[in-house]
Amino acid sequence: MADPRLFLEALSALSGCNVQATDGPSLLNPQDFVNIVALTEFYKQEGLQELDYPSVGTLSLQDLDEEDIYNSPPALAEGPATAGPEETLRTRVKINPEDFFHHEFDYDFTNVQDVGATFLRGDERYIRPCGWNRVALRVVQKYDGGDGWLGEGKDAWPVSFCCHNMDGDHGVILTHGGSPNDEPSFLDAAAASVFTGAMRGRGLYSTPDIKMAEKYCKTFKSKVDGKRYKVVLQNRINPEKRLKCQQEEVWLVYVPEGCSDVQTRTIVQESIRPYGLLLKQV
Repeated sequence: MADPRLFLEALSALSGCNVQATDGPSLLNPQDFVNIVALTEFYKQEGLQELDYPSVGTLSLQDLDEEDIYNSPPALAEGPATAGPEETLRTRVKINPEDFFHHEFDYDFTNVQDVGATFLRGDERYIRPCGWNRVALRVVQKYDGGDGWLGEGKDAWPVSFCCHNMDGDHGVILTHGGSPNDEPSFLDAAAASVFTGAMRGRGLYSTPDIKMAEKYCKTFKSKVDGKRYKVVLQNRINPEKRLKCQQEEVWLVYVPEGCSDVQTRTIVQESIRPYGLLLKQV
């Protein structure tokens, strides 16, 4: 297993927070991190500059675009720190690694090659993250309804990977299913697409293709070993909430116009669940 401090650096890069270890209770759980990542990208699409998140406060979306902000905080454990100006401005978030990670289910795909192999999750093809090292997140028995969403059978949710800085041109909706098409705002947008020729997706982007995720992932330089890493969240996506786009490897969770911050956060929580933190040395 890699140095545990590296995992906290990766979470810092993903969230824009200064993530540190604690022996006490975690301030955020894995679902909170995927919420922050997804909402950050969505609000940036909407042209907003800040994200307010419970237990964290206000996060600047402008700062997340600066390369320096991806550099990890120098102190990843409790105690005195000699943080630089970027780190001291970032919100400090403490997590308990024992409660947050589930190392029993870690899997190192670094030297794995799936040539000719086909894997399925929820009747959808699963492209395993070959070349990456996956650190498992503690999500078993954390959601109502059991752990079927995390399995391999027909009731399992398909696998998706979070993307960073995808614009609306990627999200031209081709098909839709499940509850989003019952929303009046969704129907209005669909009707408008008859005149525009395409409906650019307003919502939360992810992809079932790790190669596309790698093109749109975050990177950071580790203060633990001085190396650069790419980092991606591996998730399961609710098939009833996911829309397939014209670009085959792009999936969208639609967010209707007029949703409040609470409603938007609820859509994320009902649609995307994380279970792995992926790292790859650049």
